[in-house]
Amino acid sequence: MHDEFLCHVTAYGFCGGRRIGVPLGTYRAPTLALALWWLRDRASWIAERLDPHPDAEHLPSGALVPVADTVPDVPAVLRAWCADAAGQERVAEELAAGRLVRIATSDDTTEYELLAESVDALRMQRMAHLLGVPVA
Repeated sequence: MHDEFLCHVTAYGFCGGRRIGVPLGTYRAPTLALALWWLRDRASWIAERLDPHPDAEHLPSGALVPVADTVPDVPAVLRAWCADAAGQERVAEELAAGRLVRIATSDDTTEYELLAESVDALRMQRMAHLLGVPVA
């Protein structure tokens, strides 16, 4: 029943005392497998940008410095999520059941959020609201 999935990636930070969300990407996946692939791809993409290889050609020598051990390691969390087969299966089950999935991690300045939800579940919620039917 849940054949299409809407996926979002957003970074949240504070600016002028207000929480601001910056969209990093949206994808309407035609299958569950593609939704999971896209979420993993975006998580890897964020991890690589936050923690690139020190010898990358596009970085000047000395441009990267280690962060303190007390700073949460967002790239490691995202890479671990990508490699967690059992976790991926749980996400697939939640999405297949029509539930919203949220994967989030943060460091001392920014929260990174990956969201996915069934397009069919969204449609059913909207119709139920229009018809005045309670949604479970």
